[in-house]
Amino acid sequence: MKLSAPMQRFILHWGEMGARWGVNRSIAQIHALLYLAENPLHAEDITEVLQIARSNVSNSLKELQTLGLVRREHVLGDRRDHFSATHEPWDMLMAIAEARKQREIDPMIEILRECADAADADPDTPHLARDRLRRMEGFVSNLDGWYAQIKKLPQGTLVKLMGLGTKISRFVGS
Repeated sequence: MKLSAPMQRFILHWGEMGARWGVNRSIAQIHALLYLAENPLHAEDITEVLQIARSNVSNSLKELQTLGLVRREHVLGDRRDHFSATHEPWDMLMAIAEARKQREIDPMIEILRECADAADADPDTPHLARDRLRRMEGFVSNLDGWYAQIKKLPQGTLVKLMGLGTKISRFVGS
């Protein structure tokens, strides 16, 4: 697979963005390559195009499959596994959001709940600290509940809501 200059730039930038979001650069670059590829690629193709170690490609593909961003495919006449990425940006966003929620938000809610409960039971914890812990736990739990409601909406509805952004803010008076 030959990469044009814009494709190379996108792959490099996607890798940089992935690093900023807490994802290994190689994982993000492989995802970007598969997103742009016309056909599913096997690991050797990915290794050759991106000049990344084969073991790194293998581990990155496993991670991308776990995140739901890449799927394994079989190509008739080729015994190797081939891989493709979803080409729908909305599906990518939702898969990334869900993975980050599970990795970051769910444990945070659990820790906040434990801390707030322990503070409530601890006479040495000042009332102000107890209140702030409980407020933070409530805030993050509310965000989690909002996310759960939002992800149930059909994609078309969510896209319309995004398009209504400024109209909604004017309607609610901000």
